Amino acid sequence: MPRPPSHTHRTNGFSVGPSGYTVMERGGRIQCKFRDLEVNTRKAMVHVKDSKTGSSGIPVNVITNLFSLGLPREWQLYQYHVTFNPELESRRLRIALLYNHVEFLGKAKVFDGATLFLAHKLENQVTELSCETRRGDMVKITVQLTHQLFSSNPVCIQFLNLLFKKVLQKLSMYQIGQNFYSPSDPVEVPQHKLVLWPGFAVSVGHFENKVMLCADVSHKVLRSENVLEFMTNLYNNSERTCFPENCEKELVGLIFLTRYNNKTYRIDDIEWSIKPTDTFQKRDGTQISYEDYYKQQYDVVITDLNQPMLVSQLKNRGNCSAEPRVVHLIPELCYMTGLSRHATSDFRLMKDLAQHTHLSPQQRHQRLSRLADNIQRNKDARFELENWGLQMGCQASLTGRVVSPEKILITTSFKDLRNMKTISETRLERWLVLCSYNHTDLTHNFLNCLRRVGSPMNFHLQYPTILPIKEGPMSFVKVLQQHVNPELQLVLCILSSNKKDCYDSVKKFLSLHQPIPSQCVLVRTLSKQGMMMSVATKIAMQIICKLGGELWAVEIPLRSLMVVGIDVNKDTLTKGSSVVGFVASLNASITKWHSRCIFQCAGTSMADCLRICMEGAINNWEKCNGHLPARIIIYRDGVGDGQLKMVMDYEVPQLLSVLDECSGGPKMTLIIVKKKCLSRFFVESNGGLRNPPVGTVIDTEATQPSWYDFFLISQLARQGTVNPTYYNVVYDENKLSPDHMQRFTFKMCHLYYNWPGLIRVPAPCQYANKLTFLVSQSIHQAPSLELANKLFYL
Repeated sequence: MPRPPSHTHRTNGFSVGPSGYTVMERGGRIQCKFRDLEVNTRKAMVHVKDSKTGSSGIPVNVITNLFSLGLPREWQLYQYHVTFNPELESRRLRIALLYNHVEFLGKAKVFDGATLFLAHKLENQVTELSCETRRGDMVKITVQLTHQLFSSNPVCIQFLNLLFKKVLQKLSMYQIGQNFYSPSDPVEVPQHKLVLWPGFAVSVGHFENKVMLCADVSHKVLRSENVLEFMTNLYNNSERTCFPENCEKELVGLIFLTRYNNKTYRIDDIEWSIKPTDTFQKRDGTQISYEDYYKQQYDVVITDLNQPMLVSQLKNRGNCSAEPRVVHLIPELCYMTGLSRHATSDFRLMKDLAQHTHLSPQQRHQRLSRLADNIQRNKDARFELENWGLQMGCQASLTGRVVSPEKILITTSFKDLRNMKTISETRLERWLVLCSYNHTDLTHNFLNCLRRVGSPMNFHLQYPTILPIKEGPMSFVKVLQQHVNPELQLVLCILSSNKKDCYDSVKKFLSLHQPIPSQCVLVRTLSKQGMMMSVATKIAMQIICKLGGELWAVEIPLRSLMVVGIDVNKDTLTKGSSVVGFVASLNASITKWHSRCIFQCAGTSMADCLRICMEGAINNWEKCNGHLPARIIIYRDGVGDGQLKMVMDYEVPQLLSVLDECSGGPKMTLIIVKKKCLSRFFVESNGGLRNPPVGTVIDTEATQPSWYDFFLISQLARQGTVNPTYYNVVYDENKLSPDHMQRFTFKMCHLYYNWPGLIRVPAPCQYANKLTFLVSQSIHQAPSLELANKLFYL
């Protein structure tokens, strides 16, 4: 039976985990991100068992977004198991009977009907209590201590995270997703019909020396127009017969927010036959119309009584076998969240939005300080913490290091790309150019610029065969079918618009049916006033890479080394299918790459496809070098919270099984890379704060005690606050010292050829990301292996 959206979602319960500890749940599922804390990878690495801190570089004082919680050294959380005799079915009655006893009055406590958490230990190991219900029945209550949990225990960490959820709610903030926002303090962006809700992302964790709160500023983007207004505009601008189909195509899958209760839902369907005047059955069995329900429950008047209903399927909490629960919602009362693909490609919109969301280090620091002050000033929020023996402190500071800049093996600096001479000579002699009849003059001008910029770069181009065609994806594919042959080195397509279907058709044909490197350029890009030479230079660099050329290099002290990058992306065409990208270096200077892409279904072990990819990479290395690599360093991106144990238990053994079959057995190092982390770092400058210098490493205090991990800032942020990248070395047979590991990772951030500077992650990770993005967005099949040794996806 469809339900109205009024019922409050269940927040937090408890369940007993396999270790015997009680693990709190959210929505009936154990929160898996805290499972990572139970995995201790450092203890198996003798070379960093005593210290994982490097020493090279210039020390720098760094301010973080970590807040101390004032936890006493002896602080513990006491877990009790509570039984009732006779047993009581009512959870509410069990809680009421227990809380009425003097032993618990005024004390910090959390009880779910079976498990009790206290901040203070009861006098006895087993406490016997008795009470009388209103009916006069006598009930015996037994409270037995089961565990004394220290603050570093994963259960305590999760408990403290839930505690801060209550604290932020005391500040009138609402939880949307994982973060908390303030609807009462919106920021209007009227020119784009957008509203920003300011908020925070918070997480309590056990860092090197103590438990601390990590907090960062967050923003929720809402659209000013409701779903009904969006549907009306779509109706007025599309054919009437196609409207339902177009509407479902645009809306299904999007997340929207109902402002009357500040909850988010996912649109799973549109029910065209149900209207607000239709009735549904309430829990008490009575019938009521949607119109009357919203008036009674929220004092909201629905103006359009002929609008269809949005359908959202709720997750079944704790009961996977139960039928899906469905709610019907009014489009007029729903507001879409986030930005559409069209919006994110609008430069002016993103620029206007960035003025509010890209905060400088000083602004971010002030917002975070204000959060701490608000918690201290708010009586209820402060009491919630003090009741459990906690106190909000100030933002912590620590010492980081700035490693020396890398020497780039290139004839000129990154700033002078037009006169850059690449480290290998590249020739392009047999190639096609496709363009529309209307843009032949523009195409000729561009090709002349391309030849002019190519010569100083050690890139020699013969004039191509130009084929004018009609507009449309079918025209491109038809001409490609007629003229593409294996002798061609490249196909260049000048696209009149950024419509995805035309780009996808070209890439799909030239990646699957006739595997030849391709380059697509928009007419709009070539038409920018005074930018033709700059555009030609960047495209020349891309073409060189796609033909197998090398642009620049860095000094690599390790010999016989293969570097691997792994990333995962969801396929947009097939639900439940994901694309695994595997990119491995082919030469000693780490400037040539082998790429492989494999599809996997949801629930399939990633380890199986990694084995196939690793075997192919090692075979290609051996063909290029005449011997096997002695060392393999793998950067594994795309690992979500709670997946660390899966990587250790399944992926590492499978990768090692491939290496064990090789004579000599290459030694493997596996590093998990995380681009999204809450941690932020600032340095003082002229009385204010700025971003840390490029090359800043943080490997103390803000890291985890049981992991061989570090933060690295490898990119220059010209706007806003820089995002550090987090590295966790989970397996290391090569026994690289912290200095060597950090320095080598910094080197890898210099080798991405699609950007003339440093990037956030090691180059093989970014190549794997580009590969999976192309395949998941446009090709939807594994590319031909004939392209495997070229960077065809840049």
